[in-house]
Amino acid sequence: NDILKQGAIDPNLVPNKIGYVPILPTWNNVSKPIDVYVGYDEMVYVIDDMGLNIFDLKGDKKRTIAIPNATKVVQDRQLNIYITGKVKQRINNIDYNLAAVYKIGNASGLGNPRFLYTLIHPFCDLSRNNTNFRATTDEQVEFTGLATLANNTLYVSRKGPTNNLITNSTTDNAVLLFNERGQNLGYASGLNPYTSNLKSVLSVAAIASFAAPPQLAFGISNSADFLLLQDAPNAEYKALWIRQVVNPETGIEYIENTTLLNFDTSRANRFLYQSFRFKKPTDICIAPDESGYIFIVDKDTDSLYQFTNKGFEGVNPPAALGTKKQLQVSFGGTGNGVFQFDDPMGVAYFKRIVYVADKNNNRIIRYKLSTDLER
Repeated sequence: NDILKQGAIDPNLVPNKIGYVPILPTWNNVSKPIDVYVGYDEMVYVIDDMGLNIFDLKGDKKRTIAIPNATKVVQDRQLNIYITGKVKQRINNIDYNLAAVYKIGNASGLGNPRFLYTLIHPFCDLSRNNTNFRATTDEQVEFTGLATLANNTLYVSRKGPTNNLITNSTTDNAVLLFNERGQNLGYASGLNPYTSNLKSVLSVAAIASFAAPPQLAFGISNSADFLLLQDAPNAEYKALWIRQVVNPETGIEYIENTTLLNFDTSRANRFLYQSFRFKKPTDICIAPDESGYIFIVDKDTDSLYQFTNKGFEGVNPPAALGTKKQLQVSFGGTGNGVFQFDDPMGVAYFKRIVYVADKNNNRIIRYKLSTDLER
């Protein structure tokens, strides 16, 4: 009975055409949730006012870990959890609240969680070793997103006010790289911190990689590419796919993905790289299965958007329809109905189920594509 209850689909909500269907019940035992992530351990991690909340796939809360000003969460393949937040540091007899990433082991285990280490801005940034602490300017810096790769490399997106390209230190608007021991490997070089283009980092709101749970039979993606969201008003392309390439002469480079500029109207009506396609995007995730779908939530439009990995908006049509054009399934609008949101802040994907952290409706709501209901 419990299984049937947790996987319930209201037949009155199943659309006549292909679309996403809400899975009932919604999870309401959260307070202002702002991120959701399903880990390799098949636990659901939710950031809300209380900190980090850990649920099983049925929605039963297992524990809460208090993290100051927590905003984003991700897990690596060793089942360690990373959380962005703040930490109080006393410098020159003055207290500052600085951006931090907490690494926690055994978060979902039976024993006590273990805080393994904390990355603190600017001290975790290797390029800042020879520059002075910038007081309130450094206090304004935020860590805004997290993503892990198959080799447990950690990407951390960062935004802040200091973006001078003349100095030797990395600009505040950047994507930093760390190994599993917390050592800074540098940053994603070549991204523009103040001008909008196809490889800019303007007020990054979230970041996602192609390595994601579960680890399927065909393995896990070894790609070092990542997708990021920009919520700066002047960012023309608020969702960007950044490719990592290895140049035999210059080493690793990060470049734009121009293939997403293919606006083939015979394949789709709307596209990921349309100018000003989004207003205030808050989170992004990539399906690791054969679909390769990209999901984005936008808090200004209170909507969930879905794209293919070619940048076409919509899902692949079933063969029986006899068309190659993507079927539009993005939805939303302000409200508390099952197809509405009020400040959606987080999105996750796991085994064909989409999870949305619907902040002002105090819920985690799940969806499944109607064509996947029998899978």
